[in-house]
Amino acid sequence: MNFYSKLKTEAQNEKSKNLDKLSALEIVKIINDEDKTVAYAVEKVLPQIAVASEMIAIQIKNGGRLFYTGAGTSGRLGVLDASECPPTYGVPFETIQGLIAGGYNATYKSIEDAEDDPDSIVKQMKERNFSVNDVCFGLSASGTAPCVIATLEYAKSLGAKTVALSCNESILIAKIADIAITPIVGPEVVSGSTRMKAGSAQKMVLNMVSTTMMVLLGKVKGNLMVCMKPSNKKLVDRAARTIVSETGCSYAEALQELEKANYNIVDAIELIISNK
Repeated sequence: MNFYSKLKTEAQNEKSKNLDKLSALEIVKIINDEDKTVAYAVEKVLPQIAVASEMIAIQIKNGGRLFYTGAGTSGRLGVLDASECPPTYGVPFETIQGLIAGGYNATYKSIEDAEDDPDSIVKQMKERNFSVNDVCFGLSASGTAPCVIATLEYAKSLGAKTVALSCNESILIAKIADIAITPIVGPEVVSGSTRMKAGSAQKMVLNMVSTTMMVLLGKVKGNLMVCMKPSNKKLVDRAARTIVSETGCSYAEALQELEKANYNIVDAIELIISNK
């Protein structure tokens, strides 16, 4: 038996063995039933998610950056989470970066063999001057991707903080990282298709980590995105409603002060409060 056959993410799911004999409704029901287990798997690792979030927030507060590193689906999820933080929380794009094996083109066109190249992502880290103040957050559903292992080892060689997210127990990246987050989701409906349950678990964890650390960094007031960038009509409307909620002013006044404040929500709120 080879190494990969021992991984739960590579195992055959007994509940979906006859998948190709089922109707469309029966197929989606099996997928839905399996998806229901993902949140429970993530629930078991909440303490580790919290610790990682606090650690990353401290590093960013002290001038560090967060680098998600991964290949395939895991890499794309890291790129997705990183790209959504600047418009949502107003942080510079450099603060949170998603690096994927194979580089930029791999975000929309699969370059699967890049996963086995240890230098594929480390090279990108060096180009961005990854340093001891930064955090390397390695993503690998199997926990065995050589390109991700290499990023964690490189980060540790510099004395930087490391986090590993995988969906198999006692796996390589978990043994390397300072903090290991390991939601065990079990075999996929389509064997080995870790874009399914494993991908959903990783997305949930990344949502929790980035949201929690941004709250800890003061980028959220109550549950409102007061630091977001109102860059389209919907977001301008959301910004105005946020200002109304925080100050009690009229919607029209909120829009007026938002424009005066160059669409900075916090500044607009302060302007209105100071004029009362």
